[in-house]
Amino acid sequence: MSKETVDVLVSGGKATPAPPIGPALSPLGVNVVNVVKEINDKTSTFAGMEVPVKIVVDTDTKKFTISVGTPPVTSMIKKEMKLEMLSKVKEDKTRTVPGSISLEAVIKIAKSKDSIRGGLKAKVKQVIGTCQSSGVLVDNKNPKDIIQEINEGKIKIE
Repeated sequence: MSKETVDVLVSGGKATPAPPIGPALSPLGVNVVNVVKEINDKTSTFAGMEVPVKIVVDTDTKKFTISVGTPPVTSMIKKEMKLEMLSKVKEDKTRTVPGSISLEAVIKIAKSKDSIRGGLKAKVKQVIGTCQSSGVLVDNKNPKDIIQEINEGKIKIE
């Protein structure tokens, strides 16, 4: 019983048999249309976000299983802020600030990420770190200041 695994990143609810899915699955002999339909059913709640999907195909029976991960933190931040793109670097090397996200939204994102190690406090700090590297403010403050307030106990994360 031989199994092949295909890892892809798809737009939630909008997978197609085009690359990368079709060319990866066709040689394995599975019905690509059925796989795409199941991926779209399972990822429809993540519409507008990139979602990691793992397809495991039993090459003997041609049966497949699909597991859906959670979208990357940057995709979740973009969705919360209703943005297409986070910060951009202008020609004069200055970075645009795409806006601010609430600490409540950061906590919501942190709670949904099983792939981040540690307790909720560590997860929140990691999401805030992603905000920092993306140029996003948290509650209209510099993300570094928010992390410092968490470390000092001024902001409680439970």
